[in-house]
Amino acid sequence: MIKTAVCLLLLFAVVSFVPAQKRSRSAPAIKSDKRSQPAGADLMSIPPPPPASKPTPNPEDEVVRVETNLVTTPVSVLDRNGRFIPGLTKKDFKIFEDGVAQKITYFQSSEQPFTVVLMIDTSPSTRYKIDEIHYAAVTFVNQLRPTDKVMVMAFDGRLRILTEPTVEKSEIFAAIYKAQFGSGTSLYDAVNYVTQLDYIKALGRKAVVLFTDGVDTTSRQASFDSTVSAVEEVDALFYPIRFDTQQGNATNAAAVAQSYGIQLPRGVMVQLNRGQSAAEYEKGRIYLEMLATNSGGRMFEADANTNLETAFAGVAEELRRQYSIGYYANEDGKPGDRKKIKIEVARPPKAVVRAKTNYVVKDRHDDLGPSASGVESR
Repeated sequence: MIKTAVCLLLLFAVVSFVPAQKRSRSAPAIKSDKRSQPAGADLMSIPPPPPASKPTPNPEDEVVRVETNLVTTPVSVLDRNGRFIPGLTKKDFKIFEDGVAQKITYFQSSEQPFTVVLMIDTSPSTRYKIDEIHYAAVTFVNQLRPTDKVMVMAFDGRLRILTEPTVEKSEIFAAIYKAQFGSGTSLYDAVNYVTQLDYIKALGRKAVVLFTDGVDTTSRQASFDSTVSAVEEVDALFYPIRFDTQQGNATNAAAVAQSYGIQLPRGVMVQLNRGQSAAEYEKGRIYLEMLATNSGGRMFEADANTNLETAFAGVAEELRRQYSIGYYANEDGKPGDRKKIKIEVARPPKAVVRAKTNYVVKDRHDDLGPSASGVESR
């Protein structure tokens, strides 16, 4: 009797699962609140974004940008506890391009509002963590000031825009709690979509805060490598907040079937076991670390961090109070050349400098400026 009941349950799971997988083979559907879409937009079948066009330059953009041979880049200086160090002046910094010292000709230290894109993983693997993810997202928003904007997205096999950038906290919190889990995990597709949105590129100072376990199972439009490279092309810092969901997903339909001696088709077994292995979780962790590293952001382990509120407060301050440094390169590069940047701070000792570490020289008529990636230096 038990075996019969288990068979019925597994049959229901497989029937429910297979259509979800079939849906994932096509381009991911993008949904949004009606308020965020132009009249007449089909909310269930908005196609992936077209190749990025050139947005109207914003004079306040914190972009690594080349105008003739002028290069500017945002810089954060932190102490060993991750707290932003204010009060530094131009003479406290040194900057090098391809190992050659450059003269700092532009320096700014001002507090500015910023825009955060919250990306919430609502795939099946997060079902045991969704309450924690909601809480972490709300905790982060509570660290922001009234002038800071938030955009909320949720993704499983699809990407849904739950609210456009807004300063209204009630609207932001409502959007966060709309994020309920679905089927599939198109993490790479979701990251790719964000990096290609022109109006996100046109925003001023901005960051992407990504709440996920890092495991992808259904992406078709993008990959690990393509999205790791894509974050170099946008002037947004990525802050992945990693939740370890492996233990909660250790018991799945395939394991239950095996324990009762039930033989499922090989193809079904493979699908049911996707995203479950230790190797896939380790790949997810490495992926999130690379997103943070290549963008100049930081990754946090939600389960290992005993005080996310303090950590998020530090991130908010870091985004709001970055330094901006510029120089005229001693030598002009050819379009396509990759130049390495190194920034050092004379004081305080043992400070952590977080900044872009390279840029690609673009054509002087290219309004997007160069691509860039970054890591922290000590």
